[in-house]
Amino acid sequence: MPRYFTEDHEWIDVDGDVGTVGITDYAQSQLGDITFVELPEKGDTLKKGDAPCVVDSVKAASDVYAPVSGEVVEVNGDLDGEPELVNNDAEGDGWFFKIRLSNADELSGLMDEDKYSSFVDNL
Repeated sequence: MPRYFTEDHEWIDVDGDVGTVGITDYAQSQLGDITFVELPEKGDTLKKGDAPCVVDSVKAASDVYAPVSGEVVEVNGDLDGEPELVNNDAEGDGWFFKIRLSNADELSGLMDEDKYSSFVDNL
């Protein structure tokens, strides 16, 4: 399953026409202890660059941007009671939402893992 990254530190795993979206381990480490995650609603239609999520941490509140356009088909309800899942497994069980891609061509503007690692190394 290919994984793509944004310059805003979101990741998306794509399986067919559905992508699973979360924030990177680098992002969660910069935020510190996460205390709350505001998620979009199932059925929401997002455009690439929309901010459907807000992550509250001990340091700040941060928007999470949609890496692609599409319809939210699932949200990670586990984050309601366990926002620390993002700290513990940001690129796994701490995912935020799943989106049915409306334009797969948008993926071409995202980074692969090697490019993202180089991007983070240069911050």
